[in-house]
Amino acid sequence: MSLKYSILGLLHYKPMHGYRLKEHIERNFGHMWSINFGQIYPNLKKMKAEGLISMREEVCEGEKGPPRKLYSITEAGKQAFQKWLAESAEGSMILRDPFLMRFVFFGFGEEARALEQIEEQLGVYEKQLARRYSNLNRWEHSGTYVKLMADLGVRMNEVFLDWLKHAQQELLNSRQDRATDENAELVEEKNRP
Repeated sequence: MSLKYSILGLLHYKPMHGYRLKEHIERNFGHMWSINFGQIYPNLKKMKAEGLISMREEVCEGEKGPPRKLYSITEAGKQAFQKWLAESAEGSMILRDPFLMRFVFFGFGEEARALEQIEEQLGVYEKQLARRYSNLNRWEHSGTYVKLMADLGVRMNEVFLDWLKHAQQELLNSRQDRATDENAELVEEKNRP
């Protein structure tokens, strides 16, 4: 997913500040992609230089600091966005979740800490799911495509949550089986002449 075209798409709705763009992408598209401020502002600068967006400074009464930069899509930006929409999408699905990268290596660490992190992540996924349900309700009347994307976010979050609960139970069962085997060995050792 290209940040450039995500920004152009969001600016179709209304002009936005860089912070608002980042916040919107994270909150509503987080199941597809994550970004940081280090990516947003260089892209905005480059897109402005390419004539795809325009920028005006906005002074907010009662706020200290420099004026905010409000970005809008230009006609050239709309044309570039339409061209991008008409192209075929990249083929493969990319799943990026920092927890899952860590999870795959838990076998090299302490099992107790892995189980703690799984419990922590369950809380994270549950909070995300609540937020996604809220987004789903908020986007209910925002058009079919937006509503369907919000629905995908909910479904993916539910799958992650169910899978992690399953993984947690598997690990707890494995731990219990090992403890039972160790106890059986101790009893057997005691009973040897």
